Amino acid sequence: MPTPSAPPAPVGSPPAKQRSILLDLAFLRLWTGATASGLATWALPFVLGLAVFDRTLAATDLGLLLAARTVGFLAAVPVAGVLADRHSRRGVVLWAGLAAGAAAPVIAVGLGRSVLLMAVAAAVAGAGQGACRPAYQALTAEVVDAGRRQQANAAMTLAVRVTTLVGPSLAALLAVFLDIRALLLGIGLLWLVAACVPGRGARPGTARDTSGPSAGRGGSSLLAEFAEGVREARRHPWFLAGLGALTAVIATGYSATGVALPMVSRDEYGTEVVLAGAMTAYTAGALGGALLIARWRPRSPGRAALAGLAAYGFAPLSLVFPVHPAVVMAAYAVAGVGVELFNVPWFTAAQREVAPDKLARVSSLDFLLSYGLAPVGLAVIAPAIDAFGATAVLAGCAVVCFAAPAAAALVPSARTFSRTPARGDTS
Repeated sequence: MPTPSAPPAPVGSPPAKQRSILLDLAFLRLWTGATASGLATWALPFVLGLAVFDRTLAATDLGLLLAARTVGFLAAVPVAGVLADRHSRRGVVLWAGLAAGAAAPVIAVGLGRSVLLMAVAAAVAGAGQGACRPAYQALTAEVVDAGRRQQANAAMTLAVRVTTLVGPSLAALLAVFLDIRALLLGIGLLWLVAACVPGRGARPGTARDTSGPSAGRGGSSLLAEFAEGVREARRHPWFLAGLGALTAVIATGYSATGVALPMVSRDEYGTEVVLAGAMTAYTAGALGGALLIARWRPRSPGRAALAGLAAYGFAPLSLVFPVHPAVVMAAYAVAGVGVELFNVPWFTAAQREVAPDKLARVSSLDFLLSYGLAPVGLAVIAPAIDAFGATAVLAGCAVVCFAAPAAAALVPSARTFSRTPARGDTS
């Protein structure tokens, strides 16, 4: 493992005065690529939804394409984690972006002609997306010095929230002038930016050490190397606890948002304004949370982050009772703030604590579990509402969102998201 050029600051200590991370050219290139990949990832289902709207694509076919993309994502994440630790992370980003970029025009060719061709291409696009996620996470740790990684991660997530907020309006505007196939080609161009713009990682003094046990592992199978990443994750009790809490919140709270919020907006309020307002408030809250956590350094960063994650419970809770629509929107704004108060310290802690040569595999485990189980929650929540009623199911989702992070916070190392206690911490 490399020796850092300077000793790290104690967990929870205030950061030194530093220039903006966006003035760092290496990070700016990485940020641009990650932003392009995030915009392309978001745009595909939206553009395909426009195809359903103009009857070029059937709604059932849309479901098939999105399912194929999810399968590709889940299949690629663990493989990419191994490859990004075994080879150049920059190379993984390049080939993943090129694959996703090539898939977009194939989807355009298949539109109105072959759903099977579109489904195969959607799976390739999902695989490109899945391969990029752990590689970008690990590449951030190579490009950015430890003292500025929280600011860098906040900038990354801020870009995602901005594209989510302005993306629908931009896509709707472009759809006035361009047809669906042209928009799909535009998605392909975004993936080319994601593939080609980021520069090399591994700054001097932070390059991964290849002299340890992982060196010379050319004969190891992908499964064996992924298992090595799982063992590394098990060395960090705070990571296992936090990942369990995150998975529980996504599987319940996000499912309530995806399925129950539209139903409540329609049946209880009789207008789509509540749905649109709540989602806009969530994104705006997340933007505020990213800006806050870019500078804030709480004394117990892990517990503060888990408290932020627990705040998502207010979202399903606001749907349990007949409240004014403004209360629902406020609850979603609080949930958005809380999610980013968790996300940024979580990514930063993984980049700081996990062995550098295993970071991509540990990150892939994170994405595989937290997002991989989300479709299960989405599939189960509607039948559960039919069987037990919306009030009981939403209340249960809220309880899980509050309880899972609280349970994770009981793990001693969760206080700082570190195996090394903070100065003065005797827990």
